Amino acid sequence: MICPIIVSQWYDLKMSGTYSVTVGDRGRFVIPAELRDRAGLRDGSIVSLIETPRGVLMLSRDQLKALVRADLGGLQLVDELLADRRRRAQVEDAE
Repeated sequence: MICPIIVSQWYDLKMSGTYSVTVGDRGRFVIPAELRDRAGLRDGSIVSLIETPRGVLMLSRDQLKALVRADLGGLQLVDELLADRRRRAQVEDAE
């Protein structure tokens, strides 16, 4: 059984609001003004919709950049790429 206190703590930490919207013709829906204000969304703002196993996630461009940077934080991508290229070159030289 799931403890209601744990669920409440997760909800309070991970979600600051729940909004119901209706998808209209041509797939359009209106983001409530309160949510737009908090997310900094204005006319012409670009948002990304990401399909996840748990549902669809909507992020502003700045939120998406921050998420990607956080996920990549600490990774030495250039070093990993160079190491991979060196390994491939060694294999090719050995052939």
